[in-house]
Amino acid sequence: MYFELKENKPHGTKDDPFSIYHIKNEGRSFQIPVHWHDELEIIYVKSGFLTVSISGENYIGPPGDAFVVSPGNLHFMGSQTDTVDYFTFLFPLKYISFCINDMLDDKLLEPLKNGHLMISPRVKDTAKELCEQLVEIYVAKNKKTESIITAQIKTKIILLQFILEMWERGFVIENDKSGRNTIEKEMISYIQQNFMEKISLKEFSEQFHLSEKYISRYFKEHFHITLSQYITHLRLEHAKQMLQDTDIPVTEIAMQSGYQNVSYFIRSFKKTYGVSPLKYRKK
Repeated sequence: MYFELKENKPHGTKDDPFSIYHIKNEGRSFQIPVHWHDELEIIYVKSGFLTVSISGENYIGPPGDAFVVSPGNLHFMGSQTDTVDYFTFLFPLKYISFCINDMLDDKLLEPLKNGHLMISPRVKDTAKELCEQLVEIYVAKNKKTESIITAQIKTKIILLQFILEMWERGFVIENDKSGRNTIEKEMISYIQQNFMEKISLKEFSEQFHLSEKYISRYFKEHFHITLSQYITHLRLEHAKQMLQDTDIPVTEIAMQSGYQNVSYFIRSFKKTYGVSPLKYRKK
């Protein structure tokens, strides 16, 4: 299994802000924990069955299904046991804007961006053909069989077709859940800012003036993960990024990622990613 979680990081590059992530899970349970971002995200299930939760609504996506995560919406995805192969496409809405104050911007793209409008999360197989075209561009780009400019032109055309399809089929709707995720986002933001420190359930519940029992139940019901599991995920992702980007010793990385016990860090890392930190660095 491999996957990359890019929350709290810019997606794409300055020259090409459109991002494609290809995630394969080989018959082993996994979950990409709850997060949100400012880009619009399209999730396309190539094979297997993917569990997706968007703004508190849970779905099971079979092959060919597509889901849309509007900017700012909390979401997570995963699979319990099934082998699943899926793609995520992320882009800022300004990527398909014509950079003028026309009706497309004023009445559609800006309201989508600021949360007044949203696209219905589940679009099923409505977007299958367009998603397959985006996958073809991804493959051609990796093989360098066409130029970056050609790929960008094709990508923008397909994304505009996608938005048109959503608009004409009535999938663009008023966002009646706008602002309802405030407490969830405050909780997630607090953990993201403090995961390198010790965060106990008691301290966390006191921070939000809620009982420990309520916090535990809230995380399981809304995020399908425990507070401890989410903290562990952030710590391991932070350590993984440091292994990729620095030459800092593993012991120091463990400490900077919130682990006081290096042996425990190594065991946790290997259990999650299938290799030890040193082997991961050498990949």
